[in-house]
Amino acid sequence: MKKFFLLMACTVLGLGSCTERPRPLEIDNALTAEEIAAGRFTPEVMWKMGRLGGSQLSPDGKWLVYTVTYYNLGENRGVTALYLRDMASGEVRQLTDHTSNNTSPAWSADGRTLYFLSDRSGTQQVWRMAAAGGEPQQVTAFDADVEGFGVNKPGDAIWYVQTVAVPGAEKCSADLYKDMPRSKAHIYDDLMARHWNYWDEGRYRHLFIAALTDGKAAEGVDIVGADAAWDVPTAPYFDTAEIAWSNAGDRLAYTCKPLAGTDYALSTDSDIFVYDRASGRTVNICKPMEGRVRFNAMVHRNTPFPGYDKYPVWSPDDRYIAFRSMATPGYEADKERLMRYDCRTAEITDLTPSFDYHATNVAWADDRTLWFIAPMEGTYQLCRLALPAPDATCGTVDLPKVVTSGDHDINAFTMAGGRIVAEVTTMRMATEQFEVDPADGKLTQLSAVNKEIYDHIRLGTVEKRWVETTDGKRMLTWVVLPPDFDPAKKYPTLLFCEGGPQSVVSQAWSYRWNFALMASQGYVVVAPNRRGVPSFGQEWLEQISGDYSGQNIRDYLSAIDDVAREPWCDRDRLGCVGASYGGYSVYFLAGCHQKRFKAFIAHCGIFNFESMYGQTEELFFINHDYGGAYWEKDNPTAMRSYANSPHKFVDRWDTPILIVTGEYDFRIPYTQSLEAFTAARLHGIPARLVAFEDEAHQVFKPQNSVVWNREFFGWLDKYVKEAR
Repeated sequence: MKKFFLLMACTVLGLGSCTERPRPLEIDNALTAEEIAAGRFTPEVMWKMGRLGGSQLSPDGKWLVYTVTYYNLGENRGVTALYLRDMASGEVRQLTDHTSNNTSPAWSADGRTLYFLSDRSGTQQVWRMAAAGGEPQQVTAFDADVEGFGVNKPGDAIWYVQTVAVPGAEKCSADLYKDMPRSKAHIYDDLMARHWNYWDEGRYRHLFIAALTDGKAAEGVDIVGADAAWDVPTAPYFDTAEIAWSNAGDRLAYTCKPLAGTDYALSTDSDIFVYDRASGRTVNICKPMEGRVRFNAMVHRNTPFPGYDKYPVWSPDDRYIAFRSMATPGYEADKERLMRYDCRTAEITDLTPSFDYHATNVAWADDRTLWFIAPMEGTYQLCRLALPAPDATCGTVDLPKVVTSGDHDINAFTMAGGRIVAEVTTMRMATEQFEVDPADGKLTQLSAVNKEIYDHIRLGTVEKRWVETTDGKRMLTWVVLPPDFDPAKKYPTLLFCEGGPQSVVSQAWSYRWNFALMASQGYVVVAPNRRGVPSFGQEWLEQISGDYSGQNIRDYLSAIDDVAREPWCDRDRLGCVGASYGGYSVYFLAGCHQKRFKAFIAHCGIFNFESMYGQTEELFFINHDYGGAYWEKDNPTAMRSYANSPHKFVDRWDTPILIVTGEYDFRIPYTQSLEAFTAARLHGIPARLVAFEDEAHQVFKPQNSVVWNREFFGWLDKYVKEAR
């Protein structure tokens, strides 16, 4: 459904418990002699790779701090350490060992101190250490885990996020009936009983501010309100990038969706709030108040901003707040407009009205220049925007300049001291750091975290292919070829169906659906950017809503039919795989593929639209993309959607299918997979159900991941590679 959800909890990532004192982890990343001799990329080799992230340049741009996570497959857990790069010499120093998890590094304003989260004390708290070296010192010492933090530039205050029990919001029977402590019931009077992978038990993430004195944090003040039954940062991602100090350190901007129950389930209406430390007053900058908010745009004048508004970022002089905004209520994949709020006049300006792509990961270079990342033709690129003068109208906004180019994804960047460092991936390379030339966008690789692995394995190649669709459009399709590809041979070929549905098939490196891994097992992978994905303009993106069974399905078939005409593609050995919306696509194609495919694999897919409507939680999504509820008989879009639910075409299924799910998946509940498995078996279709009892919409845990891959390739090898 949504873009892949990266749950931050330590337990989900296999990083060990956050409530028990961590123990040292022996890193298991050396290739064995057998793996070196084979030179093959396997699931076991993939779990030996270091995972780089969290890159932050020091204020003067001379140092780069970042994290790398390594795993031990045998222990089914990983550990994250901090590293420091000297940008002048390239020398790298490891700052923390593998006895604890250390994440979220941040610099003090003078660049002398590093703050970070660590579970070394038994709970996750904020720590600090001198950038020059030395022993870490504890900053917070609360009873509960700190789930995110930010120190202001003056260094006299810190915000932090903790999960709190909200009085009056109890949902568990043992909390409601104190004399029944062993009772285990969830009790609800309204919707949103559960979200993504957890039940609502009356506990929410709240934002606190505390004084910081001599490197120690005092007890904080809950600025959301102790009785607020909602989250800051917002569910389900809980991304602390939604919170930002002003540069003066006197105000805090944050994202909140102050709704509950049915209202929450039906709405995407989050807003940007600004808390003033001196007065204790909070202002919602997105909702009009008398003479307070003016929206400077040719359309939507005085709009109440009814969609997602997120990720506030202060300008260096604190006059402006940039943020990302979606105009359409209930549409979670709408264009992410780049907005500028003027703190003096309360005027909001749309800075990208003519830019046909999302603006994400926004950062200020100076008071008149913004940088951001945009998805463009199946890649993610870095863009620069020269801002209008404070009193300029929307018509004078220049188009952003796309600075970088090439077949890669820039997933994050940090800028300071005239430098830009980006985290970059391709389908053949996990995240590495590259320095970006601000003038011409040239990328220079800095890190090589997994060089030892790449030196000993063979990876396939990636080709860019433009396929003509049935309605005469051109569709970018990535074709991943196996290592040592020989065009004189014939290869089994997989059609990959993207999830989302509004998520781009880009140059991403995934540790779940890894194209390089599929190709290394001898398969050609065909990955089309079918209708409904971003990076090809809003018309291409929006076409899929209300038309799940239509043009995007024809796009899938256009892609696989185009590649199948190649002499090296074995048309008698085709498979079809996908997750989430891609899982729905698999179920639907199983009823209309006209014997193209020898096997299907559906992971957490939507099978029955009617039961899905009553089982999922964020109803705004399904209302927008289906067109409405199944009882809206006078709604032609909704009725067309439900009439084309995959379960209505099971009588046409004729091909073996592997069905995978997680029992904690509440987004597309695992019951959808059970329904599909039952239907397949009762129709005599060879089928296999793999249900992970401790996973949700994705498979995160190391050993579960290896099992997932073994089942995945075992099914394909049996029914596709060995097809007769």
